[in-house]
Amino acid sequence: MDIRRLNIILFIIALAGCSSYQQESYNNLRLRMVREQIEMRGITDSQTLLAMKKVPRHLFVPEEMKTYAYEDRPLPIGYSQTISQPFIVAYMTASLMPRPDFKVLEIGTGSGYQAAVIAEIVDSVFTIEIVPELAEQAKSTFRGLNYNNVICRKGDGFHGWPEHSPFDAILVTAAIDEIPVPLIEQLKEGGKMIIPVGAENSPQNLVLITKKRSGTTRETLIPVRFVPFIRE
Repeated sequence: MDIRRLNIILFIIALAGCSSYQQESYNNLRLRMVREQIEMRGITDSQTLLAMKKVPRHLFVPEEMKTYAYEDRPLPIGYSQTISQPFIVAYMTASLMPRPDFKVLEIGTGSGYQAAVIAEIVDSVFTIEIVPELAEQAKSTFRGLNYNNVICRKGDGFHGWPEHSPFDAILVTAAIDEIPVPLIEQLKEGGKMIIPVGAENSPQNLVLITKKRSGTTRETLIPVRFVPFIRE
C-alpha cells in the first residue's frame, strides 16, 4: 500500500474517532444538563426528563453555538430569535402534563427544539413559525432527526391552526400582551395552554390556561423573558 493511500485511511479513521468522541461528549453534557439544570431545580415529570435526555440540543443551534448548547441559558438562532433555556423548555413541557395520545399546537417554532422535546412524548405536534427562514430550517432538522410526528408551517400563529383543532395542549414561545382568543377556542375542554404574557420591555410571566366547560382558569407561574410575539 502506498503512503498516500495509507495516510488517507488513517485520516478517515481519525475523523471517525473524533466524531464518536464528540458525540459521546455531547451525550454526557446533555445528561449533566438534565441532572443539574432541570432535576435539581424541581422538574420531576419522568416523561419530560426522558425527552430532555434524548433530544440533541446541539443540533438545533447554529454551528458557532454548538459549544454552548448545553449551558443554562437561551442562545441566538438568527433573525432576532432565540432557543429557550433548557429549564424553561422542560418547565413548559411538564406544566402541560402531556400524554402519548395528545395532539399539541406550538406557536413559535424557532429552532424546533421545544417541538422536538414534546414530540418525544405526544402523538403529534403542529407548529407555526412566522419567520420563513426559521420555518424551513426547522423542517429540515425535523426530517433529519426523523420527527415524523411534527408538522411545521410558516404563518402568523395568532389565529392558531383551526383545521387541526381542537388541541389537547398549546405552547406559545413568544411573549404577548393579551392571550389570543382563537387559541383558547382551539383548546379541547380540559386542555391546557402555556404562554408568556407581557410586553417586550416589561415584566413577563408564564401563564397556564385551563379550559373548562364553565370557562377558563388562569394561573400565573414564574417570571420569564421571551422575545415578542410577531404578527404579519
